[in-house]
Amino acid sequence: MKFINAALFALVSSATSVAAFAPAANFGVRTSAATFDFELEAKKSIEDLSDDELKGKKVLIRCDVNVPLDGKKITDDTRIRSSIPTIKYLMSKGAIVSVCSHLGRPKDGPEDKFSLGPCAIRMGELLEQDVKLVGDCIGDDVKAAVDAAKEGDVLMLENTRFYKEETKNEPEFVEKLAAPFDLYVNDAFGTAHRAHASTEGVTKYLSPSVGGFLLAKELEYLDGAVTGGEKPMAAIVGGSKVSSKITVLEALLDKCDKVIIGGGMVFTFLKAKGLEVGTSLVEEDFIDTAKAVIAKAEKLDKELILPVDIIVADKFDAEAETQVVSFDKIPEGWMGLDNGPESTKAQAAALADCKTVIMNGPMGVFEMEKFNKGTFGIVDILADLSKNKGAITIIGGGDSVAATEQSGRAGDMSHISTGGGAALELLEGKVLPGVAALDEK
Repeated sequence: MKFINAALFALVSSATSVAAFAPAANFGVRTSAATFDFELEAKKSIEDLSDDELKGKKVLIRCDVNVPLDGKKITDDTRIRSSIPTIKYLMSKGAIVSVCSHLGRPKDGPEDKFSLGPCAIRMGELLEQDVKLVGDCIGDDVKAAVDAAKEGDVLMLENTRFYKEETKNEPEFVEKLAAPFDLYVNDAFGTAHRAHASTEGVTKYLSPSVGGFLLAKELEYLDGAVTGGEKPMAAIVGGSKVSSKITVLEALLDKCDKVIIGGGMVFTFLKAKGLEVGTSLVEEDFIDTAKAVIAKAEKLDKELILPVDIIVADKFDAEAETQVVSFDKIPEGWMGLDNGPESTKAQAAALADCKTVIMNGPMGVFEMEKFNKGTFGIVDILADLSKNKGAITIIGGGDSVAATEQSGRAGDMSHISTGGGAALELLEGKVLPGVAALDEK
């Protein structure tokens, strides 16, 4: 293994938001390229359907419009925008389109804060036509609205998770959801790893059931890059906990030439190397696991890259006192919250020759200005690789997407995934139920 020590490079954190480095009490590849080929190549898409199979047909399309909201204001419409090409294609073929999706995590029935009303308005703006919100996703009102719609019309059904039966995939609910429609399109990669009523169950009642453009694009980039990406290939993997990333980390070691580790999990690795990490986040129960990953990288002669310097703080706070220290000199009582400038330089050197790079997670607590330089630094590195050298750069969902959007460099990346959990499960080699359920070609 090429484990850069005195020149230890750094990695990325794939943690949830600020929790990436917060003190706390917790990506991979397919088992074979053939698995990916089967899922992508053997499944029907909307382009496999004839004009007669679409014209005048009532289409239920599962999109992922689970966007962040500030009250009723959408703060990031990426997922809605990503659904537009498939919807426009269906409209152009004379289909009657009904969009279903979830939003948030309603606990017990309808909640106004989780209504898809703002999503319907935004989708209408992007389509430049009215998108009517139907006040339910099953029942007589839905059937009446669908029956009254004309070719090219677009409806949006209310939040499917207003019914607990959605996530339980209960057959009676599934049958009601499918009842008004002739066929089904899944274009919700972000929920394709869930066997829910609207992602998997309806395929038992609607035929054909096919994939949309976004689903195909996600599979092509995420799974295609890992199973057949051009070498040298690197992965940037991180998060607050080794425990939640171990499967993907080990899988990526098998496929990638270089793996950069970052986020809170860095300090479990540093502790595994016998170093002091102050009050930084450490999973004591996974120190041996980190040692095993280091040993595996050594055996496979892969580069496992950790930070050479770290921005530490005296407390987890936006106004904390900070200093930059070497990775092996973290002071007692201080915690690591971001990579230092030398780590970013080392990352640039490590990635300079890479043709394919997958990133999942920010480098530090990028929501706090004092700890965002490592994240935006590596985003710039990847954007420049793609823009100037033609490298394939994939931002694999989650907070990485938010950080990339905030940096202003999103447009320079090859692909930005709309799925967090789905991206991770795909990279881990797991079967995605929402894909597996679609019709074979």
